[in-house]
Amino acid sequence: MISVKRNGRYGIDAPYAPAMMIAGAVICIGLIVFAHLFQLWITAVILLGMAGVYLHTTRRGKFQVWRSLLAGAAIRGDERVLDLGCGRGAVLLMAAEYLPRGHAVGVDIWSIKDQSGNAMATTEQNALAEGVAGRVELHTADMRQLPFESGRFDLIVSSVAIHNINNALGRDQAIDEAWRVLRPGGRLLIADISKSRR
Repeated sequence: MISVKRNGRYGIDAPYAPAMMIAGAVICIGLIVFAHLFQLWITAVILLGMAGVYLHTTRRGKFQVWRSLLAGAAIRGDERVLDLGCGRGAVLLMAAEYLPRGHAVGVDIWSIKDQSGNAMATTEQNALAEGVAGRVELHTADMRQLPFESGRFDLIVSSVAIHNINNALGRDQAIDEAWRVLRPGGRLLIADISKSRR
């Protein structure tokens, strides 16, 4: 079983979100103290609670969910796995732990808006920290135009990345590309926070 405890540094997904929640709570507290708007205390508590849940989810919760998803994927250990929008490697490197004879490939555009400290060098350092660097390969690539031949991967994963493409056509292109590089009978696991019904 793969441990939820991670040795790498995985940052915070969309770091502006908890920052805005905390800033909103601080503003509410300021208004309570200086303008005597005591009715805002519940808003401040809700914002701080939301920030706490958000930080737990991005720092620990996603690892618990993906451990369960990967364990249920019946990975043999010799597959080729692709992570679309791998970021700092949270899911990519966990998948690589299931692949003692396989290979894990990550693609990203390395946007720091979508994840704090997002950089290929950071993901490489995390792969070393997790002990899987020898079976991990990283590429700078847009998931709408993958630089791989068709049918190359046994399993494709994507964690909270596809929604960052700001239009429906682009998101459809990313799914089409994933389908193209997936081998017949392969599996596609996507977890996202918006547009998932479509």
